[in-house]
Amino acid sequence: MDPGDLILFERSLQHAVGVHDGQALDAALLELGWHDALGHDTQTAIATLFSLQGSEHTTSASLDHVLTLRLGLERALPSGVVLPALGQVDPPGEYEGDHLVVRGLGSAALEDHEETIVVARDGHATVVVDVPTAALTVRRIHGMDAELELVEVTATLDVMEARQKLSPSAWPSSVALCQLAVGHELVGAARKMLELARRHALERAQFGQFIGQFQAVRHRLAEALVAIEAADAMLGAAWEDESPTAAAVAKALAGRAARTAARHCQQVLAGIGFTSEHELHRYIRSVLVLNELFGGSRTLTTALGVELLTTQQLPALVPL
Repeated sequence: MDPGDLILFERSLQHAVGVHDGQALDAALLELGWHDALGHDTQTAIATLFSLQGSEHTTSASLDHVLTLRLGLERALPSGVVLPALGQVDPPGEYEGDHLVVRGLGSAALEDHEETIVVARDGHATVVVDVPTAALTVRRIHGMDAELELVEVTATLDVMEARQKLSPSAWPSSVALCQLAVGHELVGAARKMLELARRHALERAQFGQFIGQFQAVRHRLAEALVAIEAADAMLGAAWEDESPTAAAVAKALAGRAARTAARHCQQVLAGIGFTSEHELHRYIRSVLVLNELFGGSRTLTTALGVELLTTQQLPALVPL
């Protein structure tokens, strides 16, 4: 996008995310042409939208479109999409004998579609299967952050003959793109938490002075900022590198940075940060769930460490 189009695009998305949520936001994104932008300028479309979703604590079914973008599917949404289960990066479906077993997540919009796309392991191959949504068991998740409107999707189905085989790189590439998207959402949420804590530090007086003048408070805010900026830089580098390894590192750093920001900002906000009247708890809840989407920071770090020990090779350095 040229600079003028980019400014207009960002402002339009900011307005849409600011006034809509859930399926209303999905409709607004369709009207704005975000899905077209996703195909033409993938990085801008993903980074802009998901950063805004994180900072505004809104949700949409946009991750479905991100997942299917790199799968090479010769079909267009609308169809429901099953995402991997929390903490997982493996396909949500697997063929076990005469059955297709599905264990994953979905957006709140999944039940509005007659068909649902399931990516599944079939031996050593990865395939895509169209499943009637009515055949799936869908349960609304009322957990750490019900406002994300995620649903649990499970099923044990008879073997589906109509399946499309994917290339070996399709699923890892799709997961990497989703990790970048969720990484931007985590950074967006972390920046908002830092802004809430900074504002409180400038307004809250203690012992005759604003707490923002205390060294301990400044150190916490500074550590949160450093973690956020490092994660943001790694996300930018991962877009340049375009490898699944770089995307996994970026997602792990984004999750760790968001948790670091949550911890320090909670300390700065002190008692008010624990109350339901303050916004902070909404972002902490969101971060704890988003961190586990497409692999948690600890899980991804462990997997990367195991890969390094197994291959005895360091990945190529990416510029930060």
